[in-house]
Amino acid sequence: MSRTALRICPLCEATCGLTLTIDDGRVTGARGDRDDVFSKGFICPKGAAFGAVDSDPDRLRTPLVRVDGELREATWEEAFDAVAAGIRTVAERYGPDSVGVVLGNPNVHTVAGALYPPVLLAGLGTRSLFTASTVDQMPKHVSSGLLFGDANAIPVPDLDRTDHLLLIGANPLESNGSLCTAPDFPGRLRALKARGGTLTVIDPRRTRTARLADRHVAVRPGTDALLLAAMAHVLFDEGLTGPGDLAPHLDGLGELPAALADFTPEAVADACDVDAAVIRTLARELAAAPTAAVYGRIGSCTVPHGTLASWLVDVLNILTGNLDRPGGALFPQAATDKTPRPAGPGRGFALGRWHSRVRRHPEAKGELPISALAEEIDTATDEGAPIRAVIAVAANPVLSAPDGDRLDKALGSLDFMVSVDPYLNETSRHAHVVLPPPPPAQSPHHDFAFNTLAVRNQVRYTRPAVPLEPGRMAETEILARLVLAATGMHGADPAAVDAMVIDRTLGKAVEDPHSPVHGRDPKGLAGLLTGENGPERRLDMMLRLGPYGDGFGADPDGLTLEKLLAHPHGIDLGPLRPRLPQRLRTRSGKVELLPEPIAADLPRLRAALDERPGGLVLVGRRHLRSNNSWLHNVPALTGGSNRCTLHLHPEDAERLGVRDGEPVRVKGAGGEVTAPAEVTDAVRRGVVSLPHGWGHDRPGTRMRHAAADPGVNVNQLLDGGLLDPLSGNAVLNGVPVEVAPLTAP
Repeated sequence: MSRTALRICPLCEATCGLTLTIDDGRVTGARGDRDDVFSKGFICPKGAAFGAVDSDPDRLRTPLVRVDGELREATWEEAFDAVAAGIRTVAERYGPDSVGVVLGNPNVHTVAGALYPPVLLAGLGTRSLFTASTVDQMPKHVSSGLLFGDANAIPVPDLDRTDHLLLIGANPLESNGSLCTAPDFPGRLRALKARGGTLTVIDPRRTRTARLADRHVAVRPGTDALLLAAMAHVLFDEGLTGPGDLAPHLDGLGELPAALADFTPEAVADACDVDAAVIRTLARELAAAPTAAVYGRIGSCTVPHGTLASWLVDVLNILTGNLDRPGGALFPQAATDKTPRPAGPGRGFALGRWHSRVRRHPEAKGELPISALAEEIDTATDEGAPIRAVIAVAANPVLSAPDGDRLDKALGSLDFMVSVDPYLNETSRHAHVVLPPPPPAQSPHHDFAFNTLAVRNQVRYTRPAVPLEPGRMAETEILARLVLAATGMHGADPAAVDAMVIDRTLGKAVEDPHSPVHGRDPKGLAGLLTGENGPERRLDMMLRLGPYGDGFGADPDGLTLEKLLAHPHGIDLGPLRPRLPQRLRTRSGKVELLPEPIAADLPRLRAALDERPGGLVLVGRRHLRSNNSWLHNVPALTGGSNRCTLHLHPEDAERLGVRDGEPVRVKGAGGEVTAPAEVTDAVRRGVVSLPHGWGHDRPGTRMRHAAADPGVNVNQLLDGGLLDPLSGNAVLNGVPVEVAPLTAP
């Protein structure tokens, strides 16, 4: 019998609402939910393929445990017994830092991935944390931490009200947006133009987004920070700065002109390959717009000066008075945010509280660079034991991190490894235990992370659209049991994990004078929580304590889980609103415009003024129907334009003797790959492009469709040695490579 159910799509950051068609317990169709308060019916190809993703026959259905060198199906009890024995043996013998935790991108797309990894890390006591953030957005976290005192205080462009949007290193027409949660990003950009606004795109590729722009500037890859610094220089030099209401909340404004004095448009023009007059025009147009927002993404993060580029994005928003005002860039306020605090000085943000063992990389936001994972496993030093066990949750670093060949070998040398993953992929094939979560239709969904980055404040929650199949275990229970097994509490009731978190959270809340439950009885408050299980009770608690919450009865009109469940299409909480100075957590209580780590890194940027890389440089690209390495096993999301080809400009192809469609050899510092050439003027001269997330050709995996058209791993061209020093983020763009036709041996 056919029925419909609502589900928030977990396949990218847009978080669109879906209406699923379900026949006999199986998702057979998906369309946009027209009544969704945020997405209003928009859907992309990934959302439309939800049913195919959900029912992929290669998804693992039961746990796997390695016996005599082979992974074999096992019961859940056998799997968690093995986890407890394997992790605790390593931790007790070598210490907590010998257990590495690797968190992949899909974690931020699930309820379980948001609620349980922090508990796991606290229980293990390990400092060996590696996540996908350091091949993605860590520079933005670091710059936000230094500017605002909170690494998660990331302003987003007010897309629906701005008059002028400048995008650098971003291609939201294919990515659907990132660190800027916006269903129907393409429609929002078209609406911007329809109301007379201006769209400027800075990108070495003529992407789909660039083709929509009023102005496209094909900057040389890796020089984003130079270009942005020159724009800031113009604002000062021509008297175009106007912080407006921000002025009383700024510290360091007077020191910025001298810090940026060397970055004139003329000085950066050759390095950026952008005419000085164009740079001046970009700055003048930004300053003249009634409202404007600068937004930088992965292309400006995964470069040698990623943190400086991310910092300068906000500096430009600040200098033009567009930070924290409607139509500019504002700080969203999610329903599960912590209780708002009064404005005032905070603890601030610190870098380098500890370091990696081998190359002494400083931590950032509690993480070490994922580029260093292999060496932390395979290299002995006098400082502590190497990593001997790994817990990988929804992570495939063999493909997503530089030099996958080395990491592949390193993972194979571990004493123990557990993967929480629905597939036996290039990374999980090394595990001693694989714990497969159920398909997304069988899981609840609330966007804990992405609502903190949304272009409109709203809250939505969907329960599982389909009951758990027999033999499956909820992802929340898998991770709760993993916490218990890895931290010496194996065999305890998994509900104890949620109960512990609730008790601790409410215990702190009643002692907090700014909390709506200050002075109340935490046990009595816990008894008021609703929900069918521990995760729902935790969500109810966060909603009640949050900025829109009922304060456990203090505000009868406030938000609770029951109220949210009564609004299945979500609750609109209104447009983004100014939040400064309350949002600041710096030690000064102000926006610290020139923090010491930034000032100390500027000489490195000045040195880049004289750098003129010869030959070709590599950039990545994103496909609309893909999300990293997740979705290449779904036939509906492969083929067509979603191919692993090397883009290169016709003039470069002619010079190299490369013909369209023929294989070419691409060589970098970390190795070489062979891919079909795709000759196109969509890339500028001197630039080649390979997409991210391919390379499904390793033995021992169980992803049949992906293996039939494996593509090549672009990250194998990198040796992991190039990092942005402030954030530890891998440099993936602007990397020198050699390209030649593939000749017969």
